[in-house]
Amino acid sequence: MTTRTIRDLDLAGRCVFVRVDFNVPIKNGVISDDTRIRESLPTVRYALDAGARVVILASHLGRPKGKPDPEMSLRPVAARLGERLGMPVAFAPDCIGPEAERVVREAPPRGVVLLENLRFHAEEEKNDPQFARALASLADVYVNDAFGAAHRAHASVDAIVRVLPEAAAGLLMEKELRYLGQALGSPERPFVAVLGGAKVSDKIEVIENLIPRVDRLIIGGAMAYTFLKAMGKPVGTSLVEDDTVDAARLILERMQAAGAMPTPLLFLPIDHVVADAGATHASPQQAGQSAATLAIDDPAIGDRMGLDIGPQTVAVYTDALRDAQTVVWNGPMGVFEIDAFAEGTMAVARAVAAVRGTTIVGGGDSIAAVRKAGVADRITHISTGGGASLEFLGGRTLPGVAVLPKGT
Repeated sequence: MTTRTIRDLDLAGRCVFVRVDFNVPIKNGVISDDTRIRESLPTVRYALDAGARVVILASHLGRPKGKPDPEMSLRPVAARLGERLGMPVAFAPDCIGPEAERVVREAPPRGVVLLENLRFHAEEEKNDPQFARALASLADVYVNDAFGAAHRAHASVDAIVRVLPEAAAGLLMEKELRYLGQALGSPERPFVAVLGGAKVSDKIEVIENLIPRVDRLIIGGAMAYTFLKAMGKPVGTSLVEDDTVDAARLILERMQAAGAMPTPLLFLPIDHVVADAGATHASPQQAGQSAATLAIDDPAIGDRMGLDIGPQTVAVYTDALRDAQTVVWNGPMGVFEIDAFAEGTMAVARAVAAVRGTTIVGGGDSIAAVRKAGVADRITHISTGGGASLEFLGGRTLPGVAVLPKGT
């Protein structure tokens, strides 16, 4: 961790602008999951305890396309944040301009203000310097605690630091960078990466960056079928990204040339649960009735699609995780939202939770999976940034991290 942190800043009597990630699920004004709000609390409390005159919180919510949208207002977040902090949180109906300035000015000593959705202004996503100056005018120092937005060069993440150079990472950002950085840079071994989900295109860079770093790479979910098709396996109507089959083939050839195959570095499914394409929209009972378990080589898949890894694959993947000391997991093994196709993902969640070393889970579906399996409290670190964690694991520089001053 070489980035300056909030602990390195003098906050006493000063207005502290904290970029947080409050992009939480809200429907009809009701927040269904406040994990990201809860994860911000240590940084907010640290700033208050350090004597900040006022803590100003700024976030985006959804994709309002650069104009106000009542459905994406952060007002409900202010109420929930106040409940979590045990103190009133003032809400500014805009993030810049006279109203924002007034709410900040009238905040009580050691108060907390939440600004309205940053993306109600198109200038936020354009990384507009003037918009950044307007945000910066509210505060004396800047803290970025929004790891989930760190891969976006937006005004509240990037340009603002050029205006408020007295800047640092928050405690959540510090934690995210520490765990992910250690996994990539100096992991305890064996180091096992588990990648799943629908799109292999989202994870090609991650796979290429992890190959020389991991001891084992486990692939499941729909993305496995792009690799299986590249190997000439029958995939039926399973989800395959045809434009990435060649890239998958190159990865397989590269690993084979390096001696990584067939030695157990890369793990792909050896059996799977298949069903008619309509099973994902059928009733739970109908979905289960149409499901069958086949070997990966079995042409009986016909025009059915793979929706989960099978029991033999579960056994192999569980064994591959058994002695791991570092695990990074991003992406489910199947359509786990439907019970008939959830067992593979649930089994991997339990296997990851049983690891005695460091376990890192990222991505919304993987987080939902460990919660559904009831093992979230046994995961070392649950990352709040799906896209950001993928780009970090893929070796990309995150703009929101790169712009922050280095620590001592």
